[in-house]
Amino acid sequence: MLIPSIDLMGGRAVQLVGGREKALEVEDVLGLARAWRPYGELAVIDLDAALGTGDNLALVKALCAEARCRVGGGIRTPERAFELLRAGAASVILGTAASEELLRKLPRERTLVAVDQRQGRLQVKGWTEDAAESPLDRMRRLGPFCGGFLATVVDKEGRLGGVDWEAAAAFRAATDRPVVYAGGVTTVADVARLDRMGLDAQVGMALYRGLLDPGEAFVACLDWDKQGGLLPVAVQDESDRLLMLAYTNRETLREALAAGRGIYWSRSRGARWEKGAISGHVQTLLRAAADCDRDTLRFVVRQAGPACHTGQATCFGPADFSLEDLEATLRARAQDPAEGSYTARLFREPGLLEAKLVEEAGELAQAPTADDLVWEGADLLYFLMVRLAQGGVRLDQVLRELERRRKTDTRKPGNAKGVKPC
Repeated sequence: MLIPSIDLMGGRAVQLVGGREKALEVEDVLGLARAWRPYGELAVIDLDAALGTGDNLALVKALCAEARCRVGGGIRTPERAFELLRAGAASVILGTAASEELLRKLPRERTLVAVDQRQGRLQVKGWTEDAAESPLDRMRRLGPFCGGFLATVVDKEGRLGGVDWEAAAAFRAATDRPVVYAGGVTTVADVARLDRMGLDAQVGMALYRGLLDPGEAFVACLDWDKQGGLLPVAVQDESDRLLMLAYTNRETLREALAAGRGIYWSRSRGARWEKGAISGHVQTLLRAAADCDRDTLRFVVRQAGPACHTGQATCFGPADFSLEDLEATLRARAQDPAEGSYTARLFREPGLLEAKLVEEAGELAQAPTADDLVWEGADLLYFLMVRLAQGGVRLDQVLRELERRRKTDTRKPGNAKGVKPC
C-alpha cells in the first residue's frame, strides 16, 4: 500500500533530489498530515536530526498527535527512540545507528531499520558515506531484531524516474520481514505493482508534484473482482469498537479518502451514502487499511453521535464504556467548562487535583475489601485521567509506554532506579 512521506527540514516539509538538493518545501506540515492520514501510516523523517544540524522534535510530536506516524531521522540512542514512542509514534526508523545491541533494547515490532543504497552501496550518516557492508547483508543480519525495513534507492530518490525493479525484488527476497520501498515511485501502477510484490511504497515527490493521486493508488491495490466491485468495510472508532459494517465501491472509496469522511455505497438504495448527511452523526475518517487479501477494508473514524440509525451507539447494540469516552468528556470540560462541573473545578483550582490524587492513592492502598478496591480504583482512575488531560497527554501515549515496557527487556533509559518491564 501507499505510505506518504513527510521529510522535515527547518520546520517545513521538504523534498530533496538524491538526498541533497532541495526541490520544494511546504510550510503547512500539519495540513499535509491531515490530508494524507486517511491513506494509512505516514513516514515522518527529521532530516535536520539525521544530518546533525538540529531537529524538529516539537513538530514531530505534533504530527504524531494528528496521524499515525512512523518516525525516523537522527535516532541514535534508546532514549531518543523511547521519547518518540511515548510521544505517539507508531514505530521508529533507525538508520546508521541500527545495531544488534541497540535493537535488542527496543520493542522489535515497533522498530524499523533503514537500508539506503546508492549505486548498490549501503549509505550511512545521512547518505553522506558508503558503508563496508552491503544493503542486502544488512537486511539479513538485522532482520531477526527489527519489525521491518525501509529500503531506499537513493539514486532514484526525488527524481521521478521510476522504480528500480531489480533492487525492489532483491530487497523483498532478502528478508521475511515487512519491507517498504522508496525511490522513484511515480505512478499509481508503480504502487500497485510493488504491492503485488509484497512491498509497501513510500512516496514523496510524486505526491507533492501532484503526479500521483493517493486515492487512485489505494484503490489500485485492492481486489475488486471477488465481490462484484463492492468491498465490505468494518468501521471502528478510535477505541477499536466496531460501530457498523458498510460497503464501498471504487468511486465512494476515492471520495471518502479525499474528503476524510465516512462515505459508502448503499446496496439497498443502489446509491452513494454519506454517514450523517441527514442526521448530523458524521464520521471523520482518520485512516483506512486493507486486509492481507486486499478484499476487505477497515475504517477508523471519529464518530459524532450514535453510529446506528436506531439511535444506538453501534449497529450491534449499546457500546461498552471505554476510557476514551471518559477522556473525551474530560477534554470537553477543559475546553468548555460546564456550570457546576466538578471536573472544571479541578482544572481551574490550584492544588485541588494534586491533593485529590494523593488522597485517592492512599485510600486505594488501604482499601480493605474487593468492593472498596473497585470504588477507590474508579476514583483514582478518574483523577488520573483528569491529570493527563490537564497536562495535554493522551491516554494512548500512556498505553504505548506500557506496551513498550511489556515488549522491552531493559530498564527505562535515563532512569537510575530503572523501571521493570511487565
